[in-house]
Amino acid sequence: MSYFEDFTPGAGRKAPRAALDTDARVIDLSGPWRFRLSPTAHAPDFADPDLDDTSWELRRVPGHFGTPAYTNVRYPFPIDPPRVPDENLTGDHRIAFEAGFERAVLRFEGVDSCARVWLNGQELGHSMGSRVPVEFDVTLRPGRNVLAVRVHQWSAGSYLEDQDMWWWPGIFREVKVIERPAVPIDDVFVHAGYDHTTGGGTLRVEAGDALLTVEELGVHDHPAGQTITLERVEPWSAERPRLYEAFVHNGHERVRLAIGFRTVTIEDAVLKVNGEPLKLKGVNRHEFHPVKGRALDADTMLADVLLMKRHNINAVRTSHYPPHPHFLDLCDRYGLWVVDECDYETHGFQELDWRGNPSDDPRWEPALLDRMRRMVERDKNHPSVIMWSLGNEAGTGRNLAAMAAWTRGRDSSRPIHYEGDRACPDVDVYSRMYASHAEVEAIGRGEDEDERRRAMPFVQCEYAHAMGTGPGGLVEYQELYDAHPRCAGGFVWEWIDHGLRHDRHGYAYGGDYGEVLHDGNFVCDGLLFPDRTPSPGLLDLKKVYQPLRFTAADGVLRVEGDTAGLDLEWCVEADGVLVDSGPMESAELKLPAGGEDERWLTVRACLADDTAWAPAGHEVAWHQVRLTPGPDRLAGLTEGTAPAIPLFERVVPRLELWRAPTDNDQGGGLRWHWSHHGLDRLTYRTEHRPDGTVVQRVGPAATDEGYLATYTWRETTAGLLLEAELEPVGEWKVPLARLGLAFELPAELTTVTWYGRGPGEAYPDTGAAAYVGLFTRTIDDLQTPYVRPQENGQRADVRIAVLSTPRGPGFKVTGDRPFGLTVRRWSTAELDAAAHRTDLVAGEKVHLIVDLAQHGIGTASCGPGPLEKYRLTVRPEAIRLLFEPVS
Repeated sequence: MSYFEDFTPGAGRKAPRAALDTDARVIDLSGPWRFRLSPTAHAPDFADPDLDDTSWELRRVPGHFGTPAYTNVRYPFPIDPPRVPDENLTGDHRIAFEAGFERAVLRFEGVDSCARVWLNGQELGHSMGSRVPVEFDVTLRPGRNVLAVRVHQWSAGSYLEDQDMWWWPGIFREVKVIERPAVPIDDVFVHAGYDHTTGGGTLRVEAGDALLTVEELGVHDHPAGQTITLERVEPWSAERPRLYEAFVHNGHERVRLAIGFRTVTIEDAVLKVNGEPLKLKGVNRHEFHPVKGRALDADTMLADVLLMKRHNINAVRTSHYPPHPHFLDLCDRYGLWVVDECDYETHGFQELDWRGNPSDDPRWEPALLDRMRRMVERDKNHPSVIMWSLGNEAGTGRNLAAMAAWTRGRDSSRPIHYEGDRACPDVDVYSRMYASHAEVEAIGRGEDEDERRRAMPFVQCEYAHAMGTGPGGLVEYQELYDAHPRCAGGFVWEWIDHGLRHDRHGYAYGGDYGEVLHDGNFVCDGLLFPDRTPSPGLLDLKKVYQPLRFTAADGVLRVEGDTAGLDLEWCVEADGVLVDSGPMESAELKLPAGGEDERWLTVRACLADDTAWAPAGHEVAWHQVRLTPGPDRLAGLTEGTAPAIPLFERVVPRLELWRAPTDNDQGGGLRWHWSHHGLDRLTYRTEHRPDGTVVQRVGPAATDEGYLATYTWRETTAGLLLEAELEPVGEWKVPLARLGLAFELPAELTTVTWYGRGPGEAYPDTGAAAYVGLFTRTIDDLQTPYVRPQENGQRADVRIAVLSTPRGPGFKVTGDRPFGLTVRRWSTAELDAAAHRTDLVAGEKVHLIVDLAQHGIGTASCGPGPLEKYRLTVRPEAIRLLFEPVS
């Protein structure tokens, strides 16, 4: 059996240890390496340092090779562990370097999926475990040294790495040569606890025969390994990430440390840090870049952390493997709670009803323990890491118990997490994925049936699947987390769409590289678009996660929560136009008087000063209160000859019951039901009555289901008034996608101004970030660029909308009730037919849809559908719309 088809995780490697910031000399081998690609693992020898490799191509490390392929659950090779196919793409890498020292450690931060290593023709060993570090002791030559690394796409380790991401091999993290002095500091373990009852701390740093110095705490050359009791320290938290600079030294090596004092406990089924209940307002984060794949640079990692902080995210689950170590440095520095997850998932064994699953096969125990050890040892000194996770979606079994037992023996200061076993025999928290709102409420009340679980905090390690439009239901989930102390919050799935930059498609997803087996755009399920632009879902999440609560009662608006470092300001707008504004001098504000027009009070909390993660003025939280409802906007119309309305003709609008299905519609089966009932193939039978009324029966073939739509146009001196009444007929068995009136308009229209909710899109159970105001956008800017096109871009609760051209002329639409507004350069059918953004081409018409109602979005692409109150049940509806000319 070959080394890459062995249950043993490697050979020749050093024992795992912490990632250390040392003053020893370090050679970073990032840059161009000589590279040769072979279709199988049995490539010609290449380790001879004198081999002429000048004809090989140059390829950058860190990086990937081969063609990416995406699956969510299914393995892209036969399940025959530990064997892999003969078609095993293999990349041979070579680099020459010089070093001014002899004794060193060669460190690989991440190689997918198996690496065999030679230095100067001498084999050092091999390793599996793609996203955990591996080190080899080396002796360097004076002058030229040649490092040769063979990387296989598939190995026995691939069975442990079925993690819902692009399969894409390579040396995707840095390779470094680290000098080892005569007496090295090989490892450091920081134990820094905080006592919230006294404000004091304890500190013990294991570092062998070394001395510890923490200048700020008055600790100078204290022997490592001894416990220091400190009367007063400032604790570390995600909100105030206080770090103390320290170092250990032994006269030969000096290691810098960033120490954070904090204590994690579980009391009465409540997760606490530093004595305070913890609510995780989190996201799951895969490492991804649309060009570099998993080969992230420091700037990209910093961009992620800053975006999280600026959107009120306080926690990260490192799905489903330990992240680059620099990311954890940033979490320490800027403040994010971290659930650090082992590089382990065997989801594809679910296809076999878990037969042969490595979690319960003793032959895999050394490999699984090795992965757990390498994560814990590497990351044990990070105060941001408050929980260890055994992995993800790997079934159940004895090896998980062994991983948990070893971890508790090594580090008892952090709880252990694992979602895949509801019996929870090896963990300290009860973790679930995609529990419905009703389930969360029952768990929060302690009504779950298992006594062991009832003593545990509840964490939703994944919820609110952020795939395409949505996710819906965020507000209601957060209300439940806030209401029940046992509910410690959760992590939205996930941070970023994994769309790879593509010349033809814009961004590619599963199947775009010719994969026979793939899971389509399920890889695009993030809160960020691939270019790291926030989606509407992330903007909603920022609002839902905001740290302040606002309540209005008895004529007073009250702000609850920590307002230190924040400026509170208020303003009053009438129909979106500013009337008055001012600062809030305290956490209470007397509600201003209203008026005859529609008035809203908006309160905003912004940073008073620059912080490490955002500048002064950055908005942290906001709230709106409606002061007066305003008048009936269509009252007092006078019949008469209507003025000419540029770019608008009086026609019978087209009733639409279909929307281009969202990913959540597809995942929940609604697309099938809607299509089966013919909502995408409506037919129309029209009757023109003598009084000018148009009656239209709208419905699909092969059923008696439909709608009777009655349209009456009336001329008024202000403009054309359309009265639309919609009455269902037949026995409907499914909810509707929408009840909308569609109009075709000239393509020269370019701009929309509306008074309603904005500036972004909103649907019945989304749009927490949308507030009532006056907004202007181009038609192109109204579109949300989801990687797979789908229903998007609706502006909700619109009272008035003006469509215009660059020259100005256009028309205004006013409703007798708020309506949904969608304006596009393609029809619903064209949007539905598009597979990628690049498939959408502007046509000869602008398509205006006025929605009386739409079905909720939910999160059924992987989770529950919309709550009952957001389902669009078949019902009568009516609306009056006034179309007026504007100059």
